[in-house]
Amino acid sequence: MSPLHPPALTGGVYRIHWVLGTDRLLAVCHCGAEREFEDPVELWDWLLAHPEGHHPPAAAAPLPAGTPEPALA
Repeated sequence: MSPLHPPALTGGVYRIHWVLGTDRLLAVCHCGAEREFEDPVELWDWLLAHPEGHHPPAAAAPLPAGTPEPALA
């Protein structure tokens, strides 16, 4: 490791989003797994327990041939 990249800064990125209009937080792990929480302590326990309890979203299945792409809003 170089001094510019200490070991603590080489891990994945965690994101925490406030769910608008609620008291809930959405945790997003670096592996892609997501889960909502009301308690920030439980949220961090879950994030830092990776991979225990983490199930990344399944990859989207390819569309059958000839199926138009869905329009983006």
